[in-house]
Amino acid sequence: MKSIITLTAILICSMNGMAQDFAKAMTNAKTAYSAGKLEDTHFALQQAMQEVDLIVGKEVLKLLPPKMDSLTNNAKDDNVTSNVGFVGCTIHRVYGKPGKQADLSIISNSPMVAMINSFLNSPLLGGMMSDGKTKTVKVQGYKARLEKQPGSTDDKNDYQLQMPLGNALITFKVDDCTDTQILDMANTIPFQQIAKLIQ
Repeated sequence: MKSIITLTAILICSMNGMAQDFAKAMTNAKTAYSAGKLEDTHFALQQAMQEVDLIVGKEVLKLLPPKMDSLTNNAKDDNVTSNVGFVGCTIHRVYGKPGKQADLSIISNSPMVAMINSFLNSPLLGGMMSDGKTKTVKVQGYKARLEKQPGSTDDKNDYQLQMPLGNALITFKVDDCTDTQILDMANTIPFQQIAKLIQ
C-alpha cells in the first residue's frame, strides 16, 4: 500500500496541471467532509481518482513502443479517458493506417477480466468456447486469448489478443496478419512495467 501511495505521489508531482486538479479535488473533499456533506465528499474523491487515472494512463502511453513491425504510432490518435463508475480508465493507441492497423486498448478495472480469466484458467469453459478460431497463448509469461477473425480477403486474417493484467484488460487487434506476427508485436509491449503502473 505504501508503494502505491508513493507511486501516485510521484506521478502527481510529475504533471503539474493535473496535480493542481487533484489537489483541488482533495481540498474540496476535505472541506465537504468537515461540513458533513458526504455526497459532496464522495463526488470530490471520485474527481481526484479520475485525475490519478488520467496521469497513470499518460505514463502508460510513454512506455508503449513508437513502432510495431512496420506500423508507426499515430500520436494524434493516442487517447486516455477516465471512465465514470467502477471502470478506471481507457488507454488507447493505434499503429498504422486503416486497412493495415494495430489497435491497443487497456481498460483498468474492466468487468470483462473475470470472464476472460475463467476461459483461460478453466479447461471446461475454455473447451466449451473453443471453435477452432481461439486458443490460449502466453505472452511474456501472461496467459492470453488469441482469436482469429475474418480479414480483408479470404487468405488474410485479423487477430485479436485479450490479456488480463491484474484488474485491467488489454485488447490488441491487428489487421491482415498471422498469429506469429501478432504475438511478435505483442512481445514488444512492456507488460510488466505497465502492470506496475496500473495496479
